[in-house]
Amino acid sequence: MTDPADVELPADWEDDDQPDPGRGRGRRAALIALGLVAVLVLGVGLVIGNYLNGLKNSYEKRTVVQITRDADHGERPEEIDGTGRNFLLLGSDKRSEEDAAAQGVSGERSDVMMLVHVSDDDESVYVTSFPRDLYVDIPGHGKDRINAALAFGGPGLAVSTVEDYTGVPIDHVALIDFDGIEGLVDTLGGVDVQVPLSFEADGHQFTEGTQTLDGEEALTFVRQRKQFADGDFQRNRNQQAVLKGIADKLISAETLSDPGKLADTIDALSPFLTTDDGLSATAMVELGLSLRSIRSSDLYFLSVPHGGPTTTSGGASVVASDDESMEALREALRTDDMGTYYAQHAGTY
Repeated sequence: MTDPADVELPADWEDDDQPDPGRGRGRRAALIALGLVAVLVLGVGLVIGNYLNGLKNSYEKRTVVQITRDADHGERPEEIDGTGRNFLLLGSDKRSEEDAAAQGVSGERSDVMMLVHVSDDDESVYVTSFPRDLYVDIPGHGKDRINAALAFGGPGLAVSTVEDYTGVPIDHVALIDFDGIEGLVDTLGGVDVQVPLSFEADGHQFTEGTQTLDGEEALTFVRQRKQFADGDFQRNRNQQAVLKGIADKLISAETLSDPGKLADTIDALSPFLTTDDGLSATAMVELGLSLRSIRSSDLYFLSVPHGGPTTTSGGASVVASDDESMEALREALRTDDMGTYYAQHAGTY
């Protein structure tokens, strides 16, 4: 495998710890991040320098899995050149065995599921959230809540489920335990989050407007749903708000110019991170370099089209799918025309 230090750097790269604000966007230190969004799911930053190997070693603390599709699950969607790249970001809210038993929870379910589409020109990133109770077909298991795919078959089945539902291939997957979010936010020194409405939870007061959250507060913030009239839908928006706050902090000169903070960021996150085996340290460096001009204003947040809450024949409460409206999103993903889709559908769901 190619060592990250052997990755060829672009002509506009400056091997310097300090980004030069007068040299344009392309000359800022590279951020390694799965769609730069990392965060909630993934937030791994990286600049090239003499501490590269140390960062590589920290990143290797993550768990690696192979993503395969069972033969009876059908063919994955066709890959089409020039239509961008797709990443699946999963957040798993693991609880202690005692808490899980008390809540009637079994297995590992993805309370966060986001499809990240990077445009083919590497200038825009579209982050689309799925309601965790969205009622869809899960290969080999019939219809169920989309977050059950992780419990039934791990990241591989989650990928297959999303590929089938969206009609596009997933290039890479990353799963983070929610506890990793707490450490990540604290390592960054807290993040500024746009709180959409005021509420109280677990002794923390969240007030509408911009609020700086530490790790514990951020974790509490992304978990809440019962305080809101639209429950999980508002929780999705809150998760996106935290993710944007993390991306803002990762991309800032304050973080990019501090090798120690970048190293600590990777070190704090990696033990809680699982990726497919193709998302190696080398691949992350190359991804970071390809996205070096991305800023937080180039991140666009959406939700997949869906119906309202409904009940299955077995009495389970789920979120209805909306296949007719989904077809517009599928076409936008297949043709790398998410800019048009966003302009027409932002804030719709």
